[in-house]
Amino acid sequence: MDRVRQSAPQLAQIIPYDPKYIPAEAYMSANENPHDVDEDVRRAIERRIKNVELNRYPDPLANELRDAIAEANGLDRDWVLIGNGGDELLFDTALAWGGPGRTFLNMPPTFSVYEANARLLNTTVLEVPRDRENEYAIDEERVLELMSGPTSEVDFTIISNPNNPTGLMTSFEFLEKLLASTDALVMVDEAYFEFSRQTMRPHLEAHKNLVILRTFSKAFSLAGVRLGYILAHPEVIDEYKKVRQPYSVDAVSQAIGSVVYEHRSTFVPAIDEIISERDRMYEALRVIPGVMPYKSQSNWLLFKMTDAGQAWEALYEAGVLVRDFSSAPGLEGTLRVSVGTKEQNDRFLLCLRDFALRKQED
Repeated sequence: MDRVRQSAPQLAQIIPYDPKYIPAEAYMSANENPHDVDEDVRRAIERRIKNVELNRYPDPLANELRDAIAEANGLDRDWVLIGNGGDELLFDTALAWGGPGRTFLNMPPTFSVYEANARLLNTTVLEVPRDRENEYAIDEERVLELMSGPTSEVDFTIISNPNNPTGLMTSFEFLEKLLASTDALVMVDEAYFEFSRQTMRPHLEAHKNLVILRTFSKAFSLAGVRLGYILAHPEVIDEYKKVRQPYSVDAVSQAIGSVVYEHRSTFVPAIDEIISERDRMYEALRVIPGVMPYKSQSNWLLFKMTDAGQAWEALYEAGVLVRDFSSAPGLEGTLRVSVGTKEQNDRFLLCLRDFALRKQED
């Protein structure tokens, strides 16, 4: 046959996720930790991997790592589930709570994968846009209106906290009010909580509809390993088990994750440095002509400027790769820069300042 049957019809509206990861000297586009795992931890990883039986299937539920995370959070194992990155767990959320006849509430602009997963599974998507004039704050009144009460059509929602790519935190007061007003699943995506140092964990036991998502990719420098986890009531975890792929977290990743989590305190100095550099970059961006940065509680900064697309090109020509959102709906005229090393941050600021001054002179 010189042809193939058309794929599922819902794929026609799906745009593949593209992080636009292209060669550069300073990678400042993907919200990665600029520091790799240090040598002492790396050697411990190597020793652990030597004992991994590669001919055997991994522990299906990654129970060693599961137990360590549960203990650190004051929980039993049944409250924790490990995934192949946060992305697998996001997809499992759509599998378990979405589908035909089901409804997902989205609050754009936010992480585009939330909506893409819902649409991929033929889930109805309701949108409550964020307020761009108020640092992209959630329209709390409208969200509560749509989700409150037993007659609400919404089956699940995901709130990135801090929100990616805008950096704003959603107040715990609102999240508490939302959780109390609905039986819909509310996932709070805390992929960057080590940088905000704010978490919904204290509210978990009180709300069966709360799921907290976290990752090893950012603060723990393991973007290349693919490990994430959720905290939720055991009854909710059981529903996730029904849809997750068997053996989705390989044995090598489990070994790496266990070592890194055991040594997680060694990552604190780098996290502190990233927070300090983020705040320094924010102040520096504020004084560059034509640049308006948004406050952030994460490891990146979103900023608006005239000729943002041209600024992205100028930065890339200088070897600095940032994320271009200048044409994205609701984010027009913006770029996002991940916090890098001090040297990378200085390079970025110098290049952007030079571009802004040239545009001012034109």
